[in-house]
Amino acid sequence: MCGHCDTSSLYIVKTILKSTTNLKSIMMKINMTTLFGAALMGLTLVSCSEEEPTTQNGTSTMNVKLTDAPGDYDQVNIDVQAVEIIYADSGKTTLNAIQPGIYDLLELNNGLDTLIATEDIPSGEVSQIRLILGNNNTVMVDSVIYDLKTPSAQSSGLKIKFNETLIDGVEYSVTLDFDAARSIVLTGNGKYILKPVIRAFVDATSGAIEGYVQPDTAVTYTFVIDNTDTIGTVPDTTGYFRISGLPAGTHDVNFSAAAPYTDQTITGVNVTLGQVTDIDTIQF
Repeated sequence: MCGHCDTSSLYIVKTILKSTTNLKSIMMKINMTTLFGAALMGLTLVSCSEEEPTTQNGTSTMNVKLTDAPGDYDQVNIDVQAVEIIYADSGKTTLNAIQPGIYDLLELNNGLDTLIATEDIPSGEVSQIRLILGNNNTVMVDSVIYDLKTPSAQSSGLKIKFNETLIDGVEYSVTLDFDAARSIVLTGNGKYILKPVIRAFVDATSGAIEGYVQPDTAVTYTFVIDNTDTIGTVPDTTGYFRISGLPAGTHDVNFSAAAPYTDQTITGVNVTLGQVTDIDTIQF
């Protein structure tokens, strides 16, 4: 009897151990799968955060211009291919409306500049502008053209510090000012290297007007007439409106009303560059 009991018990114990081992194996596979999935999700989230800015509070118009402080060269030719805006939260956006090409910086001095990119981009805090160059960068010295080496420009771009908070609805004009004399270095073996000295300065070239109309169904269109140009918008379902891209000065805001309401005009609204003027709530 005892021998039979011992054999049965041993069989049960072996079965339990085998089941436990299988269970542990299964649990380990589940845990590893879960861990891998979590890691993959984490990588995906990190990748997304590097590509898109998270401080999206509306849009601002960014115009990027190129100018130069002259240097002792015949030509300084820069192969501009892209402009990237880097946000303080590590997100970034690329200005798609760019005019790629080779620019002779020495033609852009004494107050002359050229527009190289323009785009409506997410508003928010910007920390840096990157100028992505191609391979066709050259410098002309005494009528001889030399390749202009750019060690890091092709991969990550020329990094330009730019600490600015872009306001929703405001248009900005950013000038990248090369210092050609300090940006080009002649090495001991006769090669020219671009070590850019660039400053970026910004001018807000417009302002905006915002407010509410009540009731929210009263107005079909609100607009400002700037000389002969009409700049306007349609209020949303809450009655909120914003008219962007306005020059500095005093403007009249016109409201086209739906029946049975009548049109209204708010006169003498002051617009300041880089700011949004709030005219509060307009009752109909």
